[in-house]
Amino acid sequence: MDSNLTMDKNTVQIDYPTLVAHRGYAANYPENTLLAIRAAVEAGATFVEFDIQLTADLVPVLFHDRNLQRMCGREGSVPEMSLAQLITLSVHEFGKFGYKYVGNPITTLVELVEYLATQPQVTAFVELKRVSLHKNGIPIVLDKVLAAIAPIQTQCVIISYDLDALAQVRKQTPYPIGAVFDHWRERRSSAVRDLKPEYVFTDIDELPRFGKLTFQQSKVAVYECADAKKALRVYRRGVDMVETFAIAEMLTQVKLLAGEV
Repeated sequence: MDSNLTMDKNTVQIDYPTLVAHRGYAANYPENTLLAIRAAVEAGATFVEFDIQLTADLVPVLFHDRNLQRMCGREGSVPEMSLAQLITLSVHEFGKFGYKYVGNPITTLVELVEYLATQPQVTAFVELKRVSLHKNGIPIVLDKVLAAIAPIQTQCVIISYDLDALAQVRKQTPYPIGAVFDHWRERRSSAVRDLKPEYVFTDIDELPRFGKLTFQQSKVAVYECADAKKALRVYRRGVDMVETFAIAEMLTQVKLLAGEV
């Protein structure tokens, strides 16, 4: 249920955007890990977003960056390493958290699915990263990812910058899709329009200063925002969803500003 819908005449309308935990509760935990996703859900998130890449032996794992340096403090990349190699590493994001999370393991998509299956109230935005789509090809990535998320099919939305991958998802599966782009003007491309995605995701800092922010019948989501006032401003212009690394803080702040608490 979307946060801005009124159930009946006795229900007070909740006047703030739906918040999405961007890579989990990434402000306080290493992003794109089971630790971060679980913390986001425990903080009240009902929508989470995470990034998927394939290992060298084609296992889907949660990881955003093209290399391992920021998250693991070492050279190399997910597509170059097997799962057996990756599970020996620590995903602790030293630059943000120091030694606090040393020993935190990489999370496989199957492990996350097992957790989300116990949280049926949570919708997952599963982002297919272009690095794996380009290296392995769309059919292989879709085969591995769709097999992994099958147990929670009704909880998932497939999103990507790669519109060809989304077109294949649309053609082959019943999954809703989300087109991701950096600039609001990109929504006008024929490729995006023809997809008729259920969601579009764009950079909040690249939005025009004025005007309505709507597109076809899609729900409009923006990233990355930790400013509740800014989130409410774009919501009032038509944005439905706001991605944030600081899910707990933003949930509290938007409710306060909207007068719910």
